[in-house]
Amino acid sequence: MDFQEFLRMGGYAGYVWSGYGLTALVLVWNWWAARRSEAEQLLSAQRRSADQA
Repeated sequence: MDFQEFLRMGGYAGYVWSGYGLTALVLVWNWWAARRSEAEQLLSAQRRSADQA
């Protein structure tokens, strides 16, 4: 089996590679959303702490 045949995935390359791409996209979006939420929560906690002081 050569590299080109591996990339073609036996004729199912469109399904396989789009599946990998969609999975990677979801993982990156999940990481980004978690980081954004963490930053918002930290900012909210800092504001509450400043209001109490």
